[in-house]
Amino acid sequence: MSENKPENAGTTRSPQPASPAPSGAPAEPAASLPRSHEDAAQSVSKDTSPAAEQAKVRSSTDDPISASALTPEDPRTARLRDAAEARSAAAESTARQEAAVHEREARRGGTRSVGATTVKPDPVAKPPAAAGEPHAGDVSAADIATDDEIATEEAAAPTKHAPGSPPPGFGAAPDFSATNPPPPNALPPSPPRYLKQSDSAWSVFGRIIAARARQLFDRAGQRITQRTLRIGVSARIFHPEPGAKGLRGKTLQYLEESIAHWVMSRDVLVFMIPTVGHQGMLHPSNIRLRDYAKHLDGLLLQGGADVSPQTYAEAANSHEWPGDRVRDMYELELLHEFVESGKPVLGVCRGCQLINVAFGGTLYQDIATEVPTANAHVNENYDQHRHGVHFPDGSTLVNMFPGRRDAIVNSIHHQAVKTLGRDLNIEAVSASDGIIEAVRYRRAPFVMGVQWHPEFHRAGGPELLDCTPLLDTFLRVARETRF
Repeated sequence: MSENKPENAGTTRSPQPASPAPSGAPAEPAASLPRSHEDAAQSVSKDTSPAAEQAKVRSSTDDPISASALTPEDPRTARLRDAAEARSAAAESTARQEAAVHEREARRGGTRSVGATTVKPDPVAKPPAAAGEPHAGDVSAADIATDDEIATEEAAAPTKHAPGSPPPGFGAAPDFSATNPPPPNALPPSPPRYLKQSDSAWSVFGRIIAARARQLFDRAGQRITQRTLRIGVSARIFHPEPGAKGLRGKTLQYLEESIAHWVMSRDVLVFMIPTVGHQGMLHPSNIRLRDYAKHLDGLLLQGGADVSPQTYAEAANSHEWPGDRVRDMYELELLHEFVESGKPVLGVCRGCQLINVAFGGTLYQDIATEVPTANAHVNENYDQHRHGVHFPDGSTLVNMFPGRRDAIVNSIHHQAVKTLGRDLNIEAVSASDGIIEAVRYRRAPFVMGVQWHPEFHRAGGPELLDCTPLLDTFLRVARETRF
């Protein structure tokens, strides 16, 4: 009598006589595999007969005879053969799997349903155990598992199938009528967070429009803040000389190169602002100075000719100092347009004097004759002439130049502030004689005038005051007020 071993599970087994049943229990017939399982197992067995070996040799592609006799195969026959081989492989895998289950159930002593057949342990008699060894049938109570425990373990264990075999239910037809309801613990659908209980279609639409408008405004503001600054510089005017020919017989408007380069050193655009008007113009236009104040970000009043005494309601003390009344009217209008637009204004030398006159102040027409105790503020050395200045208490220049209350600047002027205009503060005075050297209009973001020429300081030597902080403050306010 053969033993019921796993390696014999795939071969056909002849029916074995039933071993005697224990006393008091009816004898049961030996369990046998279904007919389909026996056929699958027989298909797995290998044919080792001589005829089969010869057929393999003849069908080998290494045999020249068989290679020469090879004929093309019908595609349909090849597909049928492939399908048959696939079914055979699937049957072989299924047979091996079921045989393994059968052997495991036989060792456990329980029963398992395989397909429609109930497999029970094979009551084949076991050989007697050797002396001193436990009998194969003698198992302890702890090793015996009930059918319920085995079923629980198999239900908890994941389904396994042999490698290469199709998963369970692979060939089943899809059920399109089946539904996939949400799990019972799923939360009910809730409205989006951006919706409120009191929202309506119109309120949501209004929020969308407001968000789009904010986006457009942000983009426009970004373009404005990132745009390069545009600084306007007032023009110097060369009036035609009587009887002169060529350019000397024409009105010229120009700016001094150093003042333009000083402003451009901070990577901003500089525009010279010409005079406007209808009188004497060959080509009249509707452009006004307020248009420059609207489209430019700041104004710089450069130096040049004296301010005419008529501008501050005085008569000229000497015919040598008539000033430039035409330029006074042009720059005063320009200054007031920028101040009303909230744009910053920086005056240099003559520009400082013009700011004082614009707010009702007066000037010394000539320092040497009107203030005999004052030091010389101009000589033939022009931009090489210098003197000391002091920043009094309350001056904003103390904040621009931390730790500095005194500095050295150049001096190229024979006129100076006499009577201070309304709402103006004194920002600097001459250290030796007290002549006002800088003023600031306190009712505007930035309207300041300095009597010296900061554009010449770098060429004058390192001992002169570096006025870069003054320029940076002017440009910073221009950025803040341009929109």
